[in-house]
Amino acid sequence: MKDLIRVKTLISENVERLLNQQVKMEAYSSAVYLAMASWCNRNGYDYSSTYFFKQAEEERTHQLKFYKYILDMGGNAVSPDVTVNKHEYNSFREVFEEALEQEINVTQSIKNIYATCLREQDFVTNEFLNWFLKEQREEEFKARRALELFEVIGEEGTGRWQIDKHVGDIKYDSEA
Repeated sequence: MKDLIRVKTLISENVERLLNQQVKMEAYSSAVYLAMASWCNRNGYDYSSTYFFKQAEEERTHQLKFYKYILDMGGNAVSPDVTVNKHEYNSFREVFEEALEQEINVTQSIKNIYATCLREQDFVTNEFLNWFLKEQREEEFKARRALELFEVIGEEGTGRWQIDKHVGDIKYDSEA
């Protein structure tokens, strides 16, 4: 019966494994952003806290998209265990440095799945992943732009307050 089910599955075991790893990565990203939102909130960075709460929700939505896709293709989606050990940051800037690092890691993971699907000629999954690649372009842009605010505005005086105030205003124009 297992072989018959696998024949009826539209994704290979390898792609299914990678997609389930991505489910876990998206869940982890959501949890990391919740920790960042909490830290920002406790340290008086209210706008950044709101920004990271929105990011956490967005990552959770991405997790569910991957999860549902696996199921739609006849695969076995696995609900991941997620542990985030870091809840404290040394500085406001470090929060944004780690957010950018997290987004870069997510992009690399999706690119890895995409490359695997190309090798396996899984064009259906690649088409599904195209949306995520565009989304990652936006996510990395916003994270980089937030870090640039530290350089442009500076952290002295009211600098951190100004940065906090402007983080939520960062927009990505895909037409530009």
